Order: sequence, then C-alpha cells, then structure tokens
Amino acid sequence: MNYKSTRSNLEVKASQAILMGLAPDGGLFVPEMIPKFVPENEDKTALKEKLYAFSQMTYQELAYEIMKLYLDDFTEEELKTCIANAYDSKFDTDVIAPLVQKDGLFYLELFHGSTIAFKDMALSILPHLMTVSAKKNHETRKIVILTATSGDTGKAAMAGFQDVEGTEIIVFYPKDGVSEIQKLQMATQRGENTHVVAIRGNFDDAQTAVKKMFNDKEMAKELSEHGICLSSANSINIGRLVPQIVYYVYAYSQLVKTGVIMPGDEINITVPTGNFGNILAAFYAKLMGLPVHRLVCASNENKVLYDFFRTGDYDRKREFILTSSPSMDILISSNLERLIYRICGNDPELCRSFMNDLSGNGSYVITDEMRERLADFVGGFASEEENFEGIADLYRKSGYVIDTHTGIANAVSRRYIRDSKDAIPMVVASTASPYKFAASVVGAISPDQVSGKTDFELIDILHSLSNVEEPNAIRDIRTAPIRHKIVSDVDEMPDTVRRILMEK
Repeated sequence: MNYKSTRSNLEVKASQAILMGLAPDGGLFVPEMIPKFVPENEDKTALKEKLYAFSQMTYQELAYEIMKLYLDDFTEEELKTCIANAYDSKFDTDVIAPLVQKDGLFYLELFHGSTIAFKDMALSILPHLMTVSAKKNHETRKIVILTATSGDTGKAAMAGFQDVEGTEIIVFYPKDGVSEIQKLQMATQRGENTHVVAIRGNFDDAQTAVKKMFNDKEMAKELSEHGICLSSANSINIGRLVPQIVYYVYAYSQLVKTGVIMPGDEINITVPTGNFGNILAAFYAKLMGLPVHRLVCASNENKVLYDFFRTGDYDRKREFILTSSPSMDILISSNLERLIYRICGNDPELCRSFMNDLSGNGSYVITDEMRERLADFVGGFASEEENFEGIADLYRKSGYVIDTHTGIANAVSRRYIRDSKDAIPMVVASTASPYKFAASVVGAISPDQVSGKTDFELIDILHSLSNVEEPNAIRDIRTAPIRHKIVSDVDEMPDTVRRILMEK
C-alpha cells in the first residue's frame, strides 16, 4: 500500500511516510485506500466471523492483524517484533487497554502505559517502527524528532525515544498551558538524546512553528549537511495514527467477548478531541468494517470542532481559552486535514486550498456536499462547570474517578444519549490518568480539600478518594531532578533547534 500526500500527487511507501512524518509539500500522508477486515464482496456472515475471531485475540495479536494491513512493506517478523517491544511490561496491565463499565458507559482506559496518557498507546511503538523504517530506506543520517505538545505527546514521545540509537528528540510545549504534573514529567525526562523547550505562547503557536521548520528547505539542507534529518512524533505521523486504530477494535472485541453485544452489533464512540487524531483513528476503524453508529467528537470550551460539525465553517479566529483539559486547548486541529481530504473526494488541490485559507485567513468553509459526508460524526462540547459536575456525579454514583479530558467526553456523551435517546452501547475514550490532573479532579470531587495544597498533597488526597494505586510515573517525578530548563520565544524556535543540535 502506498501513502499519498493530502496536498499533492506524491506517493510513498509506509516506511517512507513514517520516516518523513510530514510530506515535503506540507501535507499529511494518508493511505491510498482504507483496507477492509473482509473483502467488500463477502456477505455479513464473513464480517461477523472476523469480529468474533478478533474477540479471542490478545491486544498484541490484534495489533498485528490490524497494522499488517497498513504497513505491508514491513515483514511479519519486523512488525511482530515492533509490537512485542511496544506492548510489554511498561504497561501496568496485561490487557493493555481495559474496558470498564461505570454508570451505563464503557470507559476505554488508554492510560496504563509508562506516561499515563493515551499517547503511550502509539508512541510506545513509533520508535521501533521508525528505526526499522530507517534501515529499510538506508537512512544513515541521525533522525531528529521535532514535536509540539499540548501536554502528553511530548512526554510519551521522549519516553519512547529515550536513548534510542541514531535518534534525538526535541519537544516544544506552552510554558503556561500544561498542568504542573505534565510540566514536571517533561522537565525531569531522562535520556542523553532528549531535549525540552518551554515556549512563550500556546500550543497552536508551537505546532505552527514546528510545521514551518519541516517546510523550511534551507533549514533541511543545513541540517542534512550536519548529518541530520527531521521527523515527527505528533499524530501528523501516520506511524502514530495506525496503532491508534487498534484499541477501538479491541474495545469492540471486549464487548463481544463479555457478551454485551453480538458480532455485527453497532456501538457508539465518544472521543475527547483536540488535534483530531484520536477520533480519526476511530473513523478509520469504522471504514475498515467496525460496526460504529456514531462518532461523538467532544470538545472543551475551545469548541472550534463543535462549530465546524454544526456549520461546516472551520474558524480559528477566536479567543484561546486555557481550561482544565489542557491537551484539548487547541484551535488548529491538524488531523482534520486528513478528513477534509477524504470528504473532498481525495482531491489534493482542493484540500490544499482549504489549508491555505486556514493559514492565510484563519478559516475555511466546506461545501454542502462535503458536509453530507460527515454524517458519521456528531459534535458536542462541555463547559468547565459541566465537566466538573460530571466528574463529581460519576464519582458519587460509582466511586470511579476520571480525569478532566475524559470528563469532557463523559459530559458530552451523556448529553448526546439524553438528547438523542440513542440506546446503542457507548464507548468513551479515557485518555489520561486522573493522577495527571489531580488538582482539577480533586477540585471537582472534593473542592473544600484543594485550597493551599501542593500538587503532590493533592495526589495523596486523590489516592485516598479513588483507592487506585499511585502510578509509577507520578512516583518517579516526586524526587527526580529538573533536567530541562530552556525557554524560548516562538520566533526563536528554529535557532533553538540549531543550538541544541549543532553545539553538541
């Protein structure tokens, strides 16, 4: 299978797309076709049999069955080795992604990896896919991962690439736009090849600057002369997106395995969404044949995606709001470009014109015909108050504690069910451990205990409230030294990269 750029007729193999991250024309790589679980000419019985077979597989076995359809220039041994190295004891549960039923919803816990956020699910395997891709393509230059993070990608990427031979990683994050725990996780990151830079700006500023560096041909030439090539660990890299498809199929398979549904029955999926990659993976799973009725796109008060699905107008020209769900504080959802490419008939010129309008004018409006192709999606958003009320209500009813990002999805999915009367089982992507946002979670459940407490005191309170063991990721940062202290203005980011890489 080849991968095409969303902005030109460029085609490359899977390993090349993973290695490049972003296409040279600024576009994102998409598979030339979405593979199916069973051939389209097969009847429904064949799909049901396949879905039942999935329910009998381990997470690792299912990962191979899904990923081999997309990464077909990897040998069976290469891909299985990557999967085995990724989904191992760094996860604190053998099932990798538990599905937990609480108060009528099914929470897909994606935070059992080493950095307690859903980014671990894909960033545990990306370094292995990338090093294999480098060998396949005879890449002898050092691979430098350049990434912007709204809080979780950066830490998960650094943990994955820590001391991986032939690589370095530079992470940019908004200095005042992440939780204190997220900041500590990044600032204390070990590894001689890891670098962290706090920027004076927001996530969109960081992401836009990183994309500009990828498109800077002079900078690419300069770095290449020093034996360096750039790649990405953001969800703009197809090597991030493909592994995310797996856990939605796994959630479905667990519902089959436990008898909640029969193979072939539909489910709904709600995803708390910022950069749109996580819900796009669910959409790809649906296109492959997973019986999904609705994909509920849950936004916080930065509700640019909610407005887009409601009106067809994507407009980032609005106030940027700092919320208690900082990984969703995003106004430029990069992965939406892959969806735009699909609904405009895989037309790279038309897709490029929309993206040019976004960068030049700050907005674009899709056609009525394109809007009709968005029928699988429902947009929703929750305010800070609704988020906190939902977290507290769920805790009162079940004793179950969720983080503030999952809280957004929780509030939006419950409103969707109430308004639509849709009784199809709802899977909610639970994207981070509540320990990562202890101050906000304790503030929702027991606000009288927050005042005057340090972050680690609040973590202790959360432990007593939840009776869930404190993750190793939190234990580690209690005493770890601060290793990364660089702060940069947005316009200084390219020179910061040069200094880090060329003055070593």
